[in-house]
Amino acid sequence: MAERADVLRFDRSRGTAAVTTEPRDEQRRLLLAVIVGLAALLIIGGGLAYADVWPFGGGDTAGQPSGQAASARYVDVPPMVVTLRSADGRQHFLKLHFVIVASDAAQVGRITSSMPLILDTLQSFLRELRPEDLSGSAAVFRVKEEILVRLRDALGHDGVNEVLIQDLIEQ
Repeated sequence: MAERADVLRFDRSRGTAAVTTEPRDEQRRLLLAVIVGLAALLIIGGGLAYADVWPFGGGDTAGQPSGQAASARYVDVPPMVVTLRSADGRQHFLKLHFVIVASDAAQVGRITSSMPLILDTLQSFLRELRPEDLSGSAAVFRVKEEILVRLRDALGHDGVNEVLIQDLIEQ
């Protein structure tokens, strides 16, 4: 049902008339072809990236540690249970269990031997928390950052990369 936009044009230089297609229809066809081509490339590229077979880099794992080397950098801190300060007089408890990610495997022994210092440093911090400090969505982030700051003060800035909280339970 689509109508062709053929136009009869007169060429003055030759003195003849010829049927030509509107230039706008040619531009629309070209634009449509470009859009379809880009969409196809986008779909194919997304499929390759999702399947992790992207041929143009980005899948390089040379900078990432292997599974065994990465697991050797984790130091498990024993779970701690502390009483929280409370204005209402009720007892509130906090159970915290986390893992320290050492900057390299050589730091693991140093962190493990400093565990009594780590526990003492964190006990005083955790006992000063109030139940209000643990409410809200940013509470875990604040506690995690404060623990990281205190660990870096106790062990040096080059010893600890990250703190991974396993359990944070307030009762």
